[in-house]
Amino acid sequence: MNIQTPVRLGPAEEKLIAQLEGAGADALADQLRARGLPTRRVEAYHYTDLKMLLRDVPDLPEPGEAAAAPALRVPGSYRLLVADGEVQEVGTAPAGVIVSEQDGPVLSERDDPIVGVNRALAVSTLKVRLESSVDPVVHIDRRATGVAGHVVGSVLIDVADGASATVLESCSGTEEAHLTNFATKVNLGKGARLTHIVVDLSGETVTRFHTLEYEFAAESHLHGLVLNSGSQLSRTQIFGTVNGEGAHADLNGLNLVNGGQHCDITMDLTHAVPNTTSKEKFKVVAREKAKAVFQGKILVAQDAQKTDAKMMMQGLMLGATAEILSKPELEIYADDVVCGHGSTCGDLDHDAMFYLMSRGVPQKLAESMLIRAFVQELLDPIEDAELNEALSGVVEDWLAQEGQNLSA
Repeated sequence: MNIQTPVRLGPAEEKLIAQLEGAGADALADQLRARGLPTRRVEAYHYTDLKMLLRDVPDLPEPGEAAAAPALRVPGSYRLLVADGEVQEVGTAPAGVIVSEQDGPVLSERDDPIVGVNRALAVSTLKVRLESSVDPVVHIDRRATGVAGHVVGSVLIDVADGASATVLESCSGTEEAHLTNFATKVNLGKGARLTHIVVDLSGETVTRFHTLEYEFAAESHLHGLVLNSGSQLSRTQIFGTVNGEGAHADLNGLNLVNGGQHCDITMDLTHAVPNTTSKEKFKVVAREKAKAVFQGKILVAQDAQKTDAKMMMQGLMLGATAEILSKPELEIYADDVVCGHGSTCGDLDHDAMFYLMSRGVPQKLAESMLIRAFVQELLDPIEDAELNEALSGVVEDWLAQEGQNLSA
């Protein structure tokens, strides 16, 4: 007889179950009660054991009052403020941008607790429709305000056929132990072109989950970048389906982690039709006892002939106790493809350090210069000058905070 051992639930699981039941999501609550949060035994969470890492879940918040100044400012951008999951400021939308709200979540159903909780608790969704070529950067400013809260938010970015735009999402808030669970769904129309940047500047006690879901029509083009420098515990999930011929996905990520931070980027990209391309590059700079995780999977369906997909992860470890865990995967069912992946980790280049120091550059400044050079490859493709400068400022702020300890 096979007797299943009951799952021992922790305080975080009990609180999530209560919140799900309060929202009427009884089936998901029962599933969580039976399974618990994922552990290392769940392959997708092998390096991010939520049962162990997620110790507490705060109450669902009442809408708070957002701070006056954004954590990331891009001059000339059109900014939408979403505080505690509620749209607070919209302003006058530029030509080609239509802003509205719709009921319910946007993410597709998946056997994933982060997605499930967002779908169950997201009351409404901010919809941003891009009808044509949009000139200013569209900045979605997502915040968690007030006392610690479980903030759930949902955004839909709908890019019309032939439209082009740049959308920035920044995640920040008060210095409280928030738990945020954000969702972003992006629909790319035929021939659409989108630059989509997600930046995490949350406080050092925050737990942040963010799920990005992309759908590609024919001849569409996406340049995506995830830049994480905040949160104590974070997991960014990227799901993409390239289901239009001639489409291209260019997905990139940068984790800047320090101290006891645990930062996870997990990507699952499917090439579903013939004649599509993708390029993925993810980088990590990790110090002290920080842990950075990259899991990347590219699936090429049987009908997806002539797929060209390349994936690379590069890590820079600045200390003997830093950890970078990388698992790139290819799952290919077509026989006429060009696919490859790679992963590499190491310390700063000692020869380059010697070269700089032999010419009078102080050691800490030389280290900062090499780190800038390492990450600059991900920032160079950002064509908007003001946005590029703002993202470079995030890197500079991180270097300034950690500069005194670079040689530790």
